[in-house]
Amino acid sequence: MAERLVAERLAPTPSHTVGPFYGYALPFPEGGEIAPAGHPGTITVHGHVYDGEGAPVPDALVELWQAGPDGSLAGAGGSMRRDPVTGGFLGRNGVDFTGFARIATDADGHWTARTLPPGGPAAAPYISVCVHARGLLHHLFTRVYFPENAEANAADPLLASLDPGRRETLVATAAPSPGTYRFDIRLQGEGETVFLEFR
Repeated sequence: MAERLVAERLAPTPSHTVGPFYGYALPFPEGGEIAPAGHPGTITVHGHVYDGEGAPVPDALVELWQAGPDGSLAGAGGSMRRDPVTGGFLGRNGVDFTGFARIATDADGHWTARTLPPGGPAAAPYISVCVHARGLLHHLFTRVYFPENAEANAADPLLASLDPGRRETLVATAAPSPGTYRFDIRLQGEGETVFLEFR
């Protein structure tokens, strides 16, 4: 009985309360437009975020980090530029490749990023993904690998450590239109995406 009374008197903190709280301040204009405007090498990566029952998550936030086509992780600042007059968000300058995206899912749980293919001299190229969603008290990390890099993917230590069925959850599917890839994120249940734990 005493435990119940204490629980009723304490207000939950944000880490105890299932949000989302991030949807109001974290998204920024053109958050999924990583590639410079009009760049001929632009690819599109898109997909849905699904919950454990297979329903779309309409209020998730997907962040992407990646190397440039040359394998460089330097990127460029400017994803969240502010207007010096109004203080409002300007978004990207449309010229620099920042290597970072932050995309809110739409009402159907869909997200889209336009970027450049990630490069890397030694390992299989991939895009790092972080997912924030309702019901998650801590964000989840995963990766997007690309199907045309089959030989490099086979040698990748992470992919090689997974059973084939689980490995497939980290490899995007090429769409019929060139330069377009689909990568769905399943938070749990059948076909759950492989998520990474960093220590």
